[in-house]
Amino acid sequence: MKVVIQRSKYSNVKIENKIYNEIPHGLVVFSCFTEGDTIDDINYIVKKIVNLRIFDDEEGIMNKSILDKEGMILSISQFTLYADTKKGNRPSYIKALNGKEAIKLYETFNNELNKLVPTVTGIFGAEMEINIQNDGPITIIIDSKCK
Repeated sequence: MKVVIQRSKYSNVKIENKIYNEIPHGLVVFSCFTEGDTIDDINYIVKKIVNLRIFDDEEGIMNKSILDKEGMILSISQFTLYADTKKGNRPSYIKALNGKEAIKLYETFNNELNKLVPTVTGIFGAEMEINIQNDGPITIIIDSKCK
């Protein structure tokens, strides 16, 4: 499982030119699953996301988590995180888990996040426009296989 996390002042996801979901401040999380991912990968990533100290404290030092800041998460599925660009110029997405299996893990991932931090999503597999007011900018990549 891979995620890209961006600290955000405001973000939304639009589907068919209409805002589907939005967050006032918090994290935008792009996620992708691969063969062999399990609930253990999800639990590892969820724990990392909610405890990352990437928000400023009163002295402007990144010492606070999203739990401390009472922010929200905008969670977006993005199969392109497992793009393989080693050969040629057209990325291969063969390492991304097929949609039928990936949607189950994505829904579990969002349910686990939502138990700890209010979490809203886009629509799995839909064409989406993601608008992020990146704060910092702060962008973190986590791969559950690189523990």
